[in-house]
Amino acid sequence: MSRPEDHIDDSTAPLIEHLTELRSRIMWSLLAFIVAMVACFTVTDPIFEFLTRPICAALAERGQDCTLSMIKLQEGFFVAIRISFLGGFALSFPFIGYQMWRFVAPGLYKSEKSAFLPFLIASPAMFLLGAAFAYYAILPLAFDFFLGFQKTAAVPADGEAVADAATTLGIGFVGSIEEYLALTIKFIFAFGLCFQLPVLLTLMGKAGLVSSVGLAAVRRYAVVGILVVAAIATPPDVVSQLVLFTVVYGLYEVSILLVRRVEKAREARLRAEGLWFEEEEEAAEDAPAAAGEGKTG
Repeated sequence: MSRPEDHIDDSTAPLIEHLTELRSRIMWSLLAFIVAMVACFTVTDPIFEFLTRPICAALAERGQDCTLSMIKLQEGFFVAIRISFLGGFALSFPFIGYQMWRFVAPGLYKSEKSAFLPFLIASPAMFLLGAAFAYYAILPLAFDFFLGFQKTAAVPADGEAVADAATTLGIGFVGSIEEYLALTIKFIFAFGLCFQLPVLLTLMGKAGLVSSVGLAAVRRYAVVGILVVAAIATPPDVVSQLVLFTVVYGLYEVSILLVRRVEKAREARLRAEGLWFEEEEEAAEDAPAAAGEGKTG
């Protein structure tokens, strides 16, 4: 028996109307993205200055000037395009998400809307949290590690032969703005996406696709998977890889707790509706069979 609040709004629209609305939502989202991209293109210098603060701080600690080079003639232009593209997407994402929500919301029950809306809000919030963690915590550690491989050439002392001094190699950092930006964005996006793990697993738990018991049972495989992701998502820097693994594994454990809370809430709702005992009896019937199979094996 359906509850009065669980009716679908405007679900009788024909297919052609849904396709027309989808095209309209996509066009508005694309327009918002283009406007935001153009707006960010006009302020690429402050954005790039913000993104270069971690490397400049690491160089300043070593008494070095913060200077990035244009290795290619067109490198500066493509860096501005990349910054405006990413900035435009980040700036227009709330509007794009709203358009997506307006498209799928009429096909959802009201209870489903109230359940899905918190995840829609939590997803960008967790991405920003992961990006901020990468920017303020991981990038300084990674850049300090990489810059530690610089070597200062020995200065010949008085009366020392120049040929002897030439055998000591000096290695200094001469950064490319394009490569630096690509590395920085890779860090930020990797941590932002990894911080989506609790949102994704909790949403899957709410849909009944995963359970807290199942997630706990595959914990050892999750550890291996997280190690692989940490090795791929970060450069060959042991410190950043260990930090990413620790954070993502912690998020995995948090996801198990969140899924468990979702299961308890579902159990309480089913008990209130008088439907929990049916599932409980089925589980009780399956338990002796499973125990018998275990003894036979």
